[in-house]
Amino acid sequence: MNSLTELERPIETDYLNCIRCGLCLAVCPTYRESYKEASSPRGRVALARKGLDGELELSPNLYEQMYGCFACMACNDICPVGIKPAELSLAMRHVQEQKEPSGWKKTLFENLIPHPWRMEAATWPLRIYQNLGIRRLVYALGLMRIMPSQLRDMEAMLPRLPQRPLRQVLPTVTPAKGETKRKVGFFLGCAQSLLFAEESAATVRVLSRNGCEVTTPDEVVCCGMPAHGYGRLDLVREHAKHNIAVFEKSDLETVVTDCATCGSTLKEYGEYLKDDPEWAERAEKFSSKVRDISEYLTEIPLEKPKGRVEARVTYHDPCHLRRAQKVWKQPREILNLIDGLEFVELPESDWCCGSAGSQLITHYETSLQVLARKMDNLAGTKAQIVASGCPGCQMQLNTGIQKHGLGVRVVHPITLLDEAYKE
Repeated sequence: MNSLTELERPIETDYLNCIRCGLCLAVCPTYRESYKEASSPRGRVALARKGLDGELELSPNLYEQMYGCFACMACNDICPVGIKPAELSLAMRHVQEQKEPSGWKKTLFENLIPHPWRMEAATWPLRIYQNLGIRRLVYALGLMRIMPSQLRDMEAMLPRLPQRPLRQVLPTVTPAKGETKRKVGFFLGCAQSLLFAEESAATVRVLSRNGCEVTTPDEVVCCGMPAHGYGRLDLVREHAKHNIAVFEKSDLETVVTDCATCGSTLKEYGEYLKDDPEWAERAEKFSSKVRDISEYLTEIPLEKPKGRVEARVTYHDPCHLRRAQKVWKQPREILNLIDGLEFVELPESDWCCGSAGSQLITHYETSLQVLARKMDNLAGTKAQIVASGCPGCQMQLNTGIQKHGLGVRVVHPITLLDEAYKE
């Protein structure tokens, strides 16, 4: 399939109305580091327009500019005429995958990521690396110093892994502590199950403590965002249909997630499936039930914890939470509910940290440059803890903190709430 007319592609209104005002340049993390027009939202819109109109070859170099976008959505918010350059970059990646499918993406996004047990097997060596003490030995012997810098930084991303993925140990139904006041579903994301199991276990405990019976189906698959980021919109729709059908089996008032990326994707299922007669209404109904954990907890009567957490804490806004879901006040409200916490705002808290899923791997230098500014701001707060509700952000922050020697603890806000409840 080579003709653009046969492809699912952006429509003219997605790119034609750009007035080239340049407001997007001021908020774009990649442009701020390179000052290259092609690496700006305005530049990417111009490239997409010329490529789609046949004035420019849809070349690997053009697509590389689309993959250079961090999809942080700052440009979407500031555009005065409603152009969404971040979404356009993702749409152009989808065009490429329809024209020139990549074999490695098929292997990754069809054969590995949608299968939880395969993902668990793939991360088994990492658990061995940690749980047998190999990681501790590597650091004790100073072996990381002789590793290539990118490999060293990627290793630093790893949190403390659970001995077993949470999907294997979390009950399907967790009863409410005391009277059952609400029945909610919990969408357990891939990263949360494999890497941040204790955080999601804390989320379930907090929900249970606040009168929620929590249903956590273990048949769910990836939300779809990784596939979307690499142009496989077809797989996003497949994942959406599967996950919707799974949650339809239970009579649930709300579907809660503690992953900003998962939440933003689940809330978009209605948009992804709007043209599918069989699924459009079901998808819209499902998406209307989805809430981020901090969003949900501030909607219900939330028990104030009696314990204290003595620490100076700041907060980094995940792009998929603040911009995609418009959730930013709620995590701060939860942190301010905890006695003993001294909350201090992080300058440029809503600026991308440089993670964008896999940018530390695919666009290493740019990712580090964006991260360095975040670390400068973090150091200025003198915080002992930085909270953030996205596993990708947390991993990126871990890398920056270790690289810059800051000694700051990285947590999910709900982890601190759970700790205060335990006191």
